[in-house]
Amino acid sequence: MSITSVLKFNTTEDVKLLDARGPRFGAVLTTIVLAAILVTGSLPLLVWQLGVFALGAFAGPQASPYAFIYRKLVKPRLSGDVPTEDSRPPQFAQVVGFLFALTATLALLADATAVFTVAVSFALAAAFLNAVFNFCLGCEMYLMIARIRSVISKRKTPEDSYNLPSL
Repeated sequence: MSITSVLKFNTTEDVKLLDARGPRFGAVLTTIVLAAILVTGSLPLLVWQLGVFALGAFAGPQASPYAFIYRKLVKPRLSGDVPTEDSRPPQFAQVVGFLFALTATLALLADATAVFTVAVSFALAAAFLNAVFNFCLGCEMYLMIARIRSVISKRKTPEDSYNLPSL
């Protein structure tokens, strides 16, 4: 699914489903990587995570290296029904992670350690929530924005289309 279709927050488009356990596994790896970045201040590790987020954001969560590891090493060992979910909320979460990682990268390059620390900490907190509690903050943000946009679009009247004043 393209990034533009995700950012439209359209809930009536065709839904692409993915294994719901995959993003949580990715969140575990992301938590580990972001914690290491926070402790070490490693630019190469931060650039790696930025790339992981970029692939997840722009090509979809199923295209990230963590999803590849999940599909090849973890999923074959799991049994039972496969829970699925719409791929748009996890992809939006990857966009949010990408923005935090990009901010952290630019801050580290500019020697703005406070901004670097805050950006990595926010991304780490979100990844930790998903990894430990199965609460995807970015997914919840996506759903909230989609609901708000849906309510707003339903409130429009024909007069709104023509910018006519109400009587």
